[in-house]
Amino acid sequence: MICTTCKWPKSADGTVIVPYNLAAAYNDNHRKLFQNAMDEFESLTCVRFVPRTVENSFVNIVSGGGCYAIIGRTGGGQAVGVDIYGCMYKGIIQHELNHALGFYHEHMRSDRDSYVTIMYQYISPGYTGNFKKQNTNNLGIEYDYTSVMHYDKYAYSNTSGQPTIVPIPNPNVPIGQRYGLSVLDISKINLYYQCDVCSNLLIQDNGILTSANYPSAYPTNANCVWLFRIPSNQISLNFVAFDVQSSPNCVSDYIKIYDGPTKRHPVLIDRTCGSGLVPPVIASTNQLLVEFSSDSSITGTGFKALYSTVTCGGTFYTPGRNITSPSYPNSYYPNLKCDYKITAPVGSRIRLTVSDFQIEDGENCLFDAFYVVDIYRNLGLFCGERSIPTITSDYNIMTLKLRTDKTIQFRGFLATYTFI
Repeated sequence: MICTTCKWPKSADGTVIVPYNLAAAYNDNHRKLFQNAMDEFESLTCVRFVPRTVENSFVNIVSGGGCYAIIGRTGGGQAVGVDIYGCMYKGIIQHELNHALGFYHEHMRSDRDSYVTIMYQYISPGYTGNFKKQNTNNLGIEYDYTSVMHYDKYAYSNTSGQPTIVPIPNPNVPIGQRYGLSVLDISKINLYYQCDVCSNLLIQDNGILTSANYPSAYPTNANCVWLFRIPSNQISLNFVAFDVQSSPNCVSDYIKIYDGPTKRHPVLIDRTCGSGLVPPVIASTNQLLVEFSSDSSITGTGFKALYSTVTCGGTFYTPGRNITSPSYPNSYYPNLKCDYKITAPVGSRIRLTVSDFQIEDGENCLFDAFYVVDIYRNLGLFCGERSIPTITSDYNIMTLKLRTDKTIQFRGFLATYTFI
C-alpha cells in the first residue's frame, strides 16, 4: 500500500507486533495450522503475530463468509476471515494475514499489465474488484508469479476452461500457489517494514547451502537463518566443509539446527563450532531451520552443505524425542526404507520405549519389518501388532529401521528414546 498510517508499528527491539485473536470455532488442529502459517513470518521477517491481551488494534480471525481481509492496519479489531470449511490451508492463512500487513494481490500491482492480462469477460460477476489494478508501492522488486498473493490462472472464472489471468509473454508460466510465502513475498515484507534481518528461504528439492562469502571469511556480527521448506518428504542436510571460530561452549560463533520452521522447535544440532564436520541431519518433516551467529572478533571460512529430500528417517542428537513412522497414526507408505539414527554423548547409552506398534505380520517378518540395532548387534526384529519391551543399547548409537513392501499398510509405530 501507499499509506504510511496503515502499517503496524515497529517496537523498540525492531519487531513489528501484530496482536491477533482466534475465534472459538477453531479446534486444536486449526490452531496448529495457524501457528505453522505464522511461524514463517517470525523466522524470516521482523513481523510477530502474538495472541492479543489488551491491545486496541488487533487482527480478529473469524470463521464464516469465506476467505477475506482488509488491506493494512485500520485500528480496532479488524476482521480476517478464514472459514473452517474452505480456507484452512497454510498459504490461504498467510495470504489473508499479508493483506492485513498492507499488501494487495500481486496481480493488482500498478505494473501488472506488463506481466499478465486480466480476462474480465471470464470473471464471475461480483469478483472483479479482486482484479482491479491499484496504485501500489512495488518496492523495486520484480513481479512475482509465485507469490502467495497471486491468484491462479482460473480464479473466479465464469466459463469452464477459460482463464481469468494469462501470464505475459508465456501463457504457460505457473501462477498462484498456497504452499507458503515466496522468496519475494519475504523480501517485500522486510523492505516494507524495514526489517533488519538476515533470512533465506530454500524451497527446491535439492541444492547448496553456504555461509556468506564462502569460501572467503564470513562477516562479523552476523545473525542469519535459512529456512528449508521443500514441497514434500523430509530434508536431508550434509555438510561437506565447516570452519567456524572455535570457543568454549561455542559462545562466540556457531550454527544451530532446528527440526521445524522456528527456534521454538526441537534442536537437532545444538551450538556447533570449530573445524570438524557436522554430522548428517535428516529432519522429521519438510521444514528445517539453520541458524548462524558470529561475534565481532575472529571469523572462519564458514560452511558448505548439500541438501536433498528423503522419504523418511531421521537423525537425533537431543536427549529425548518421539519418533514415529511416516504419517503416523495414519497408515505408513509402501516400499519404505527408513533409518532413524540416534546418537548419545560418548559414555551414555540409549533406552527405547515403543508405546504403539502395528505393522504387517509375516513369518520372520518377511513382508514388513522393524529392526533395532546398535553398533555391533541386532537388538530386535518385530512385526505384527504387539507389545515391544523396553530396549537399551550397549553403546551410544542406536538405529531403528523400518522396511515395508508394496502391499498392506498399518498405522506403524510411536517410539520414545532417552539417554542414560
